[in-house]
Amino acid sequence: MSQINLIYDTLKQCLREQRITYKQLAQTLNVSEASVKRNFSLQAFTLEKLEQICECLHLSLSELFQLSQKQQEKISQLSEEQELKLLANPKLLLAAVCVRDGWRFDEIISHYNIEKVEGIKLMTTLDKLKLIELLPNNRYKLLIAQDFRWIPGGPLAKFMENEVMVKFMAPKKNEPWMFRSYLRGRYSPSSVAIIQRRLEQLRQEAAKLSSEDNALPIEERQHIGLLMAMRPWEPSLFENMRRR
Repeated sequence: MSQINLIYDTLKQCLREQRITYKQLAQTLNVSEASVKRNFSLQAFTLEKLEQICECLHLSLSELFQLSQKQQEKISQLSEEQELKLLANPKLLLAAVCVRDGWRFDEIISHYNIEKVEGIKLMTTLDKLKLIELLPNNRYKLLIAQDFRWIPGGPLAKFMENEVMVKFMAPKKNEPWMFRSYLRGRYSPSSVAIIQRRLEQLRQEAAKLSSEDNALPIEERQHIGLLMAMRPWEPSLFENMRRR
């Protein structure tokens, strides 16, 4: 990740942690919300505007640069032992997902069947696993990097494949598909590379949007699942018709 990308990602992380929305920031900067979103997207804020944003966050520019440097040291992948510990306790896994999505402690225990004492124990365990740094009053600092991913083929990846993805493709009654499409074709290696690159760009954009929305209260956000998949494949119906 470039230094500029890192600085902007750190700035957005600070806004999320202090629950400052783009709309609120726009009012402080005396510009439109669309202008704030555009400048974040293009990474086009002037140094003067960056300094004004830092003032909103009670930071100096130098402190922002120091925080962005620390962001590089965050966890981008868990160990197999850490993944197994999360899987061993469904509530611990739930808590890990919630903190990754920016939930406050009070939001977790009010939304799910978790008592306060139990919730504190879960947060303490996440602290021991180095996923968060637990702060006073059940606040926390996330220690997971923006580009965090499961171990390829690891315990959590297998859990997602065997449990989550299978159930995702079989919606409960009356659950709507917001978008569903199947596309097949015969592609050259160069075309496959282009499609893969654009799918990765979409994944990164969706992840950033999710991170930016963490500043909003949970009642203003909806759980959404986005599954992207691509592999060499031909329906068995067609394979059986091949000339032998």
